[in-house]
Order: sequence, then structure tokens, then C-alpha cells
Amino acid sequence: MRDWLVAQAKKHTDSVRTQELSHVWSTTGKTVKMFNVVADMEFGAKKTVLLLAHWDTRPTADEDTDPAKRKKPILGANDGASGVAVLLELMRAFKEKPPPVNVTFLFTDGEDLGPDLDEMFLGAEHFAKSAPPGRYAYGILLDMIGDKNLVIEKEQYSIYYARNLVDRFWLNARRIGLSRHFPDRSGTWIADDHLALNARGIPTIDLIDFDYPYWHTTADTDDKCSAESLEVVGRAVESFLRNEKGR
Repeated sequence: MRDWLVAQAKKHTDSVRTQELSHVWSTTGKTVKMFNVVADMEFGAKKTVLLLAHWDTRPTADEDTDPAKRKKPILGANDGASGVAVLLELMRAFKEKPPPVNVTFLFTDGEDLGPDLDEMFLGAEHFAKSAPPGRYAYGILLDMIGDKNLVIEKEQYSIYYARNLVDRFWLNARRIGLSRHFPDRSGTWIADDHLALNARGIPTIDLIDFDYPYWHTTADTDDKCSAESLEVVGRAVESFLRNEKGR
């Protein structure tokens, strides 16, 4: 999967690199190697935006209703793959017609290792530590955005760290007719990859629909997802970046 992501990114972006990280996993006591994939698109703009999603999936279906399945890994069609799919399509769209900002695409690993929060978001933390200060104007995280009944509320950590970005993004979504999917209301506090970036001083918002009954179960498969939902989020992000002032 890592190699496939790299190959896809090379088709559309200017440079692609991997970041290797490792972690001694409490579940097994063994060292787990992980890899972020980072792809840059330079358009000669003064502003660079970070778009990210996690490409790993949960190694244990800890929320499965069937106890016999709880130690099995999940496919992660929504929880991981949905955000990755939209980022790959945005790469293609931006190569065809560049936006007014530079874009870095970040595919994080180790977001969902677990079992607890102290062993999650590992790739994002690794990337944040190495990010040059002032390099990124802001970030937009896509996570669990393939739900057929897509409703993305304003996530609370996003509001706390990047209120202006949240307000601007939701206003643009309303302008292009996506208010049904991006209602003007606050949601809950969700720990996710954006926390590490915000702690590093990169204002980052989390686009996530956490109302998903198949979360962390073996039933998180592609039949639970909607291509229309992926299109909605892709349109929202693309439109937002195309309306930015980057030069």
C-alpha cells in the first residue's frame, strides 16, 4: 500500500518522499515500522497548505459486536481510505488546474495503532516534529468522510485551535451549496491527527463525520461508503483552496 501510494503521488506531484518511524507496540512488545508518505506540489505561491489523511487502518476491531472478531484488523474503507481517496483525486485536479497556493499532501501512518490514545497519531506527531517552522499556513485533515449520510459538524478542537479557518471553510461550503453536509453547528471534541499539528503551531481543522456505526469494526467496508460523499468533501476542499489568496 505504501509503494502504491508513492507511485500514485509521483504521477501528479513534484516530489514524493517517505518518513520512516518506529514504535514498540505495547500489544506485542515488538517494534513496529511505519511510514508517512509526503508529496509536494509547488506552484510558485507564497502560501503552502497541508492536506492530510491517514492511510493505516486499525489492527484490532475493538468495537466489533462479535467478540470473536475483536482481535482482527479492519479494512477501514471509511476510517482511513475515504480521506486518502479524496486526496489522490485532489492531486489529479490540481495538476490539471493549479490552485493559487502550494500544496503538501501528507498520508500518515500509525494514526490508528492503539489500543489507547498514547499509541495513536504517531505518524502525525513524527511529521509535526520535523516540519520547518512557518512552512505551512494551515492544514486540513480528512478522516471518515465517506459515510453515506454525510454530516460534518465543526469539530471542537478545530474551533479551539483554528476558529478562523473553521469559519472560513464552512462559509465557503455554504456558498457552494453544501450546507446540508456542513451544517453551521458545533460537534464534539475528537482526538485525531490534527492535534499534533496544532501543537506545533500549524492551525489544522478536522473534517470528520464520527457518527458511523461501523467504526473500528470488521464491517467498515466499501459498501458502507458513498462516492457522492467523497465528491462533496473533495468539492468543498478544492473550492476552498481555489478561492485562497496565495500569491
